[in-house]
Amino acid sequence: MALNRRDLLKIAALASTFPLFGCEKVTSELTKNLGQTIPAKFGTAANSTVDKDFHLLSRATYGIWPGDLDYLKTSGRDHWLQEQLNPQKIDDGACDLRARRFETLWLDPGTCAEFKKPVLRDELVRHMLLRAVYSKRQLFEVMVGFWTDHLNIDVNKGDAIYAKAFDDYKVIRPNALGNFRNLLAASATSAAMLIYLDGKENRRATSDAIPNENYARELLELHTMGVDGGYKQKDVYEVARCLTGWRIHGDWKRGQVYFDDAQHDNGTKLVLGHRIAAGQGARDLDSVLDIVCKHKSTANHLATKLVSHFVCESPPPELVQKVAAAFTATSGDIRSMLLVAFNSPQFDQYPVSKIKRPFHFIVSALRGLAADTYAHSSVTEYLSRMGHGPFEFPTPDGYPDQSSYWVSTLLWRWNFALSLCSGNIAEVTLDLPLLAQAMGAKGVNGKSLQAEKIFAHLVGRKPNAHELEAFNCARKSGAKREAELAPELDPELIGLMLSSPAFQRC
Repeated sequence: MALNRRDLLKIAALASTFPLFGCEKVTSELTKNLGQTIPAKFGTAANSTVDKDFHLLSRATYGIWPGDLDYLKTSGRDHWLQEQLNPQKIDDGACDLRARRFETLWLDPGTCAEFKKPVLRDELVRHMLLRAVYSKRQLFEVMVGFWTDHLNIDVNKGDAIYAKAFDDYKVIRPNALGNFRNLLAASATSAAMLIYLDGKENRRATSDAIPNENYARELLELHTMGVDGGYKQKDVYEVARCLTGWRIHGDWKRGQVYFDDAQHDNGTKLVLGHRIAAGQGARDLDSVLDIVCKHKSTANHLATKLVSHFVCESPPPELVQKVAAAFTATSGDIRSMLLVAFNSPQFDQYPVSKIKRPFHFIVSALRGLAADTYAHSSVTEYLSRMGHGPFEFPTPDGYPDQSSYWVSTLLWRWNFALSLCSGNIAEVTLDLPLLAQAMGAKGVNGKSLQAEKIFAHLVGRKPNAHELEAFNCARKSGAKREAELAPELDPELIGLMLSSPAFQRC
């Protein structure tokens, strides 16, 4: 984290008051002084249709923090994309102060086994949520979520939870915007994946032993080629033979992955028409990865998933072909694939065509209102109630990316939105008056809140006549509260906006 002399002086002054504040209060003050706050003034979308830059932010981030739209318009889309695609150059120190507070996230699987499972799960989820809310490296965090689903691991299976934190910071995060083959290789030898898909049980104890095919099947069906990728049952069997012998230490070097040549099938294999010579040992894994990553079905499968996630749930075939061509031409460079998708003419043709998944919805609400939170259970329990608890999807395909799967969560979304804006979610604070002032959302003498401004900030366009009518009805129904609330404040109105169909979409 790069801090100048002024930043250090601010931190020193605030640290001297530590006994008077809780740790989280001190951290919140520190992050505000490092710029993690509502800017003095920021603009909102000005048209009746969704602003194109807002649309980019809606898809490439977890939601618009106040001032994000101004920054994108000032810097330009090309600059913004290049900046986001090179996250290591973005100072994320303020986010680090909030998110790097969990002891178990940086420990190896063997050490994590000394902790109780609920503690590990709580820290994993809170860390992911805080990064999503406060990181300036937003596209990176979105891709972390994308690959977490693509290479799904349910922490409720066996001892997978002891190894998932290690998987997150050694497998997913280092490769989220890198090379797909590197990501796949790291995942294949991850302790968490070996536990979840039974790879650690895949060994040739005797000459006639049948290999465990669980990971081999998902490697082909989900992680690379796709269910219609052209592989046969014989290929699954041969890949499983190639992957025999990968083990996890028990009491000695607990939780560490190693290769046991004595448990490996060292015979000749034939995978997708490619002969793998006998006697290669652990190198069989490299041969399999080379074969599947160069296969055209893998390029098509990954391109389809990326386009479906970022552009349209029914991906345009011509765009899928272009993204797949980028994968092939660059040997799996993820940044190149994303650039093709975001710079395509099709990208701007599908605004508000997707329903936010619950994680996206909650984070975008917190970001839109510049909430101060540390993702305690008062927030994370909503994810569980909406069926989107991170790292807990039971099947290997990961949480669905189709809107139809999530429409049943609307009631809990409305509950969250109204509770958030009314101050009824413990340990989450908002500064709605400051937010309104910064976007110029006060009327004459500050006597009325301009619904148009707030709505445009949250949704990316001006409200239509039907929406304005609904907001006016909400104002009238809240007339009895005028003696208790400042005239420019109407938390229930903002909660209604977060509950609206327009905010559910991205």
